[in-house]
Amino acid sequence: MQAVQTRQPPRRLRGTPRAMALAGLALAAAAVLGCAGLPSGDELDQQADAAMHKSFRDQGIAKADRIKQDANQHACSVDHALSEAAAARLMADAKATVKWPADGRYLGDWREGEKIAQNGRGFTWTDSSGATGSGGGSCYNCHQIGKAEISFGNIGPSLYNYGKNRGVADPAAPTAAPVVQYTWMKIWNSRSYSACSTMPRFGHSALMTEDQIRNVMALLLDPKSPVNQ
Repeated sequence: MQAVQTRQPPRRLRGTPRAMALAGLALAAAAVLGCAGLPSGDELDQQADAAMHKSFRDQGIAKADRIKQDANQHACSVDHALSEAAAARLMADAKATVKWPADGRYLGDWREGEKIAQNGRGFTWTDSSGATGSGGGSCYNCHQIGKAEISFGNIGPSLYNYGKNRGVADPAAPTAAPVVQYTWMKIWNSRSYSACSTMPRFGHSALMTEDQIRNVMALLLDPKSPVNQ
């Protein structure tokens, strides 16, 4: 006997996740069309801000203030087409935050620097408040580091032959100083040279210690490093 297919009654959408998603799409479409009675852009921003503040809480080392943007981040978030003058001001502000090595020593151990560059560990809320420096650089996620690598990100430029391509045969030589100082500034606060750079601000945001930055500097600039072979 042939089975008889019965038509199921339509599901009610009101109050379901699907209904809410559809309602959101409808509101977005209506906003594009300019329908009256919908929240303004400023009102939507305020609602989103309120939702963010309500959703985040202090837990371990992860504090609610992590949703607060500094002036640089805020400027890059609200204006994706910065004028040259505005970008120049942001870069100047970023450069002012850079802390130079206390003892004037820029390079450490490239072997340790390679470990940091290939370490993808990030900080978690379960870390202690003194965990600064225990994370990795995750450099491989955005850059090629060495010639032997077969898997690496390409969001950033290749770092292979970084020092060699810039003519750094002796990082301690006075002629190498501009490249050495530029590299330190770029790692400490990447926005020193690109106003809205997506590269982490490793020193400025306390993602790396001064010693860790020295070691990454050595990876990039030491002629004996595999980066420069």
